[in-house]
Amino acid sequence: MTGRPLIGVSTYLEAGARWGVWELEAALLPAAYPRLVQRAEGLAALLPPDEPELAAAAVARLDGLVIAGGPDVDPSRYGAGRDPRTGPPAPARDAWELALIRAALDAGVPLLGICRGMQLLNVALGGTLVQHLDGHAEAVGVFGGHPVKPVPGTLYAAIVPEETTVPTYHHQSVDRLGTGLVPSAHAADGTVEALELPAERGWALGVQWHPEMGEDMRVMRALVAAAG
Repeated sequence: MTGRPLIGVSTYLEAGARWGVWELEAALLPAAYPRLVQRAEGLAALLPPDEPELAAAAVARLDGLVIAGGPDVDPSRYGAGRDPRTGPPAPARDAWELALIRAALDAGVPLLGICRGMQLLNVALGGTLVQHLDGHAEAVGVFGGHPVKPVPGTLYAAIVPEETTVPTYHHQSVDRLGTGLVPSAHAADGTVEALELPAERGWALGVQWHPEMGEDMRVMRALVAAAG
């Protein structure tokens, strides 16, 4: 036994992944996610989409949970029609990750949402999303960067007290905040870049950027510390 907390990370489910001589359906995740957990001294466990009613049992075995980035959230999840620029739905992943989020909040398991994960946290608590905004992604498949400014007095500001430039790749953002959530960082254009629940509701933080693609480990270290 190492004493390291077990951090579950949600994954993709892709129909046609290729490796070696194989082209098969695969549960997969960019390696930067588990590596960031490991560098922050956590043990990473991958959580592929499963039946939503099993989410509470999965979360009960974890010390912390990361909802990873990925495809756009189906706008029907927050009662909106589909913008033509919104990507194709991932219904199994939406259902599984929403169930994981609710189970973690119910159980008080520390939760970090990354990009899509932050958006899903907002949706899980009744919030809505802007389905397209410009200026927060570079070329297709290329991470960019822009500064984010913390909101004083928040959990995020306690972790990262100064303005920092973060790795970013998204075209959707938070619109109406979910019940109980407060913004804890903004981009220069006012976009909510981090949100969280107040401390009395447990440790739950979402960031719009991709900490796994950068060198700043403070957010993941804070999750692992809370999980430990």
